[in-house]
Amino acid sequence: MRLGFGITLNKAYFAVIINNMQLKIHPLKLYLKKPFTIAYGTFYYREAIIVELKDGFYSGFGEATVITYYGKSLAQFMDVLKKHQAFIEALPLDNPTTFWQQLYPIFKNHPFILCALDVAAHDLWAKKQQLSLHQAWQLNLCNLPITNYTISIGSIENMIAQMKAYPTPIYKIKLGTKEDIAIIKALRATSDAIFRVDANCAWTVEETLKNAIALKELGVEFIEQPLARENWEGMKILFEESVLPIIADESCQTATDVQKCHQHFHGINIKLMKCGGFTPALKMIQEAKSLDMKVMCGCMTETSIGISAIAQLLPLLDYVDMDGALLIKDDPAKGVKIVDGQVIFGVEYGIGAYLKE
Repeated sequence: MRLGFGITLNKAYFAVIINNMQLKIHPLKLYLKKPFTIAYGTFYYREAIIVELKDGFYSGFGEATVITYYGKSLAQFMDVLKKHQAFIEALPLDNPTTFWQQLYPIFKNHPFILCALDVAAHDLWAKKQQLSLHQAWQLNLCNLPITNYTISIGSIENMIAQMKAYPTPIYKIKLGTKEDIAIIKALRATSDAIFRVDANCAWTVEETLKNAIALKELGVEFIEQPLARENWEGMKILFEESVLPIIADESCQTATDVQKCHQHFHGINIKLMKCGGFTPALKMIQEAKSLDMKVMCGCMTETSIGISAIAQLLPLLDYVDMDGALLIKDDPAKGVKIVDGQVIFGVEYGIGAYLKE
């Protein structure tokens, strides 16, 4: 079964997958190393769940982060999963795509949970083949993009301190203040790294066009989601007139948004949790590339389980933002490592991640 980009679901392995599955839910509180501030507020911790699909010797893991400004809660995640636990456990998992399609009617309004289940299903599927997931998809780990490290909003002194505390080749800098250009000037004076800017919907069209000129001179690579997510008319202007590429984030959350973003953005930032997992993300990547758009994959504050899932997509991406686990004080999981922005893969099967004891 072909999925595009040479990705094939190998039917030879379907027969070995036995329907004896158990769903386990692991609620977590992820304390951050430092307060993290974006345009939506300041956060000191994130709640999350790790979904485990256990079938005999093997367990597949997936993750869902609770984002309060999306109106979600840990209790809601737990209640929804427990309500449908028997249904999930009864589903055959001989094909992760079919598994996702059977889950979608129930969880279509809960994409974060759908993502956790889909990632866990893919993890389990690959482990049963004794392959890493990117190997099961027949992807080669060559010419991989390196990840940025996110600098949250703060005083200029605080933001400089964040950079000095974590030297890396690429930074994504959160903006949305009255001092945005002054911030970038000050940061540029302390670093020659690549800068990317995320305005989190905080700017107007006029501000973006003006800021883009100054930011380009300061060595910024692109601007992520400067306008409100539904401001398509404004995005069209930016697409045609901005001197820097504009990447969609909030405006591109599901597979149906990719076509809308065409000729309004120069690229899209896919979040696995927002779109509902690997299954829709692969479709989004394929469609974006067919429209000659750049493809980025981003993260929430996530453990190494969520980050290791993103790592499996690296051969298909132009840019990646997968620093979520680096922001956590005590990561409860182990998975891929990041050194100087480069992802170091282990030898484990599946997504290459697991919960610590």
